[in-house]
Amino acid sequence: MTHPTTVLRDRALAFRSLHLPGRPLVLPNAWDPASARLVEDAGAAAVATTSAGLAWALGAADGERMDRERALAAVAGIAGAVGVPVTADIESGYAEDPEGVAGTVRAVLAAGAVGVNIEDALHGAGRGPLRPVAEQAERVAAARRAADAAGVPLFVNARVDTFLRGAGGVEQTLERAAAYRAAGADGIFVPGAVDPETVEELAAGIDGPLNVMAGPGAPPVADLAALGVARVSVGSGIAQAAHALVRRAARELLGAGTYGAMAGGLDYGTLNALMGDGS
Repeated sequence: MTHPTTVLRDRALAFRSLHLPGRPLVLPNAWDPASARLVEDAGAAAVATTSAGLAWALGAADGERMDRERALAAVAGIAGAVGVPVTADIESGYAEDPEGVAGTVRAVLAAGAVGVNIEDALHGAGRGPLRPVAEQAERVAAARRAADAAGVPLFVNARVDTFLRGAGGVEQTLERAAAYRAAGADGIFVPGAVDPETVEELAAGIDGPLNVMAGPGAPPVADLAALGVARVSVGSGIAQAAHALVRRAARELLGAGTYGAMAGGLDYGTLNALMGDGS
């Protein structure tokens, strides 16, 4: 489904306005329409997809092993299920070259999403942990040009995987962040950095909104806000927790023959109403 440019523009502007240092946008990442509606129902101002959770739901592994068509069809399902802005994790762009990344961005807009995460990690055996800075900057610039040509102020969140891949510290991260911002990125995402001193350095050194990935063991959102963070997401964390419950419940049922892991689940009527049966 192709969405009118005016609708996408309004959603993109609304999404952009939510990135405020000290008052971060909090994103409980979703992976399918049901999880997206649950996130929206919980009060989220926007929905972010998790590439890992989305891949697992489609029976694929994470790490850009899905083709672009399947990934973006899933994003379209999520965007069509909620009324808040959606931002899509497109891994490294599902393309080998900048023009391919531009094509992915055009598909993202057609799917109804108004933000993207683009990572600088390289996937596949024998490849380095990160793309060269200049090469990744070209890919970010291609994403920016594609969105601008479409007339939509897509929020381009450039993911720097220095900490996640053990490929550098604050200095290398700031170098990459500056290059990506100059290429047209709106925000910088640094997963793997949650130490308060490090986060504070990054927030001070990056000319733009900083996104960190939180989870068990990370500082609470309020503490991250005080450090200057503008966006907090949890990646595949909620999906992992959900799948852990499936495994616990299945093993208990098949082993002990009991049902304890299923206690406390959402009731049928609540879920069915949330999915739109009108009852």
